[in-house]
Amino acid sequence: MPSRIASLAEPATSAARRAKAIAGGASGSGGVQSLTRGLTLLEKLAESEGGITLTEISSRADLPPSTAHRLLNTLADMGFVTQAKDSGLWYVGLKTYRVGCAFVSNRDFVGESHAYLRKLMEASGETANLSILDGTYACFIGQVQCHEVMRMLVRLGSRIPAHASGSGKAMLSALPEDELAIVLRDSDLVQLTTKTITDPQKLRMQFAAIRARGYSYDDEENAMGLRCVAAPIYDEFAEPIGAISLAGPIARLTDERILKLGPLVAHTGREITEKLGGVVPVSA
Repeated sequence: MPSRIASLAEPATSAARRAKAIAGGASGSGGVQSLTRGLTLLEKLAESEGGITLTEISSRADLPPSTAHRLLNTLADMGFVTQAKDSGLWYVGLKTYRVGCAFVSNRDFVGESHAYLRKLMEASGETANLSILDGTYACFIGQVQCHEVMRMLVRLGSRIPAHASGSGKAMLSALPEDELAIVLRDSDLVQLTTKTITDPQKLRMQFAAIRARGYSYDDEENAMGLRCVAAPIYDEFAEPIGAISLAGPIARLTDERILKLGPLVAHTGREITEKLGGVVPVSA
């Protein structure tokens, strides 16, 4: 998210001085100059709170709009930045977030969470998953499979629409209002099954219920016959950095089991939050 990624960036003045120094020493090297300009654009995006237009970012980076556009497209192709379809605003992308996380070497999100995933799987008998929010999608980054013949299998790195998944809804419900508004605005809210909720107001009502009970669930909203129960994981700013979830067939994840597993998943989410030095919001 912009506020957290921006905290890793250098002050604008020192960044600009460094960029000028490198660019000056690389007058004969277009490749190095392009790299410097590309990194400068990333820094300017990180300083922006809610997305930025091409005109504004090219002005801040002191680049011609055509040059900034070419570099942004290259960064977008690599996953470092992303552009909203309707507004045209540019944002930092998932890969930039990953680089920022690598810098904070003492916080191994996936590694620290693995033991909790395994414990949750053993306690429930269902597959446990770890995911993060990638724009309008929930992206799976960790999993411990259960021992049942019928179980959920997911490729790490794969994504599903956040509004149609337990993990996604858990993270969306925990977002600050301004960030939630952007995600809902940019999401296609596609209808994946007859049970997928595509009305923004109905989703907001669900988010309020999720915040009240501490966990979310996906009732065949992503795939018929599959259910999921999930809870958010928070960072030191009390904002969601991911979600932990259990998923399985509806034959096993009945309404009664959802009511029992929900608090267990929520408790595990709190344990991971504390392990990572995060803060659970007072209302959660």
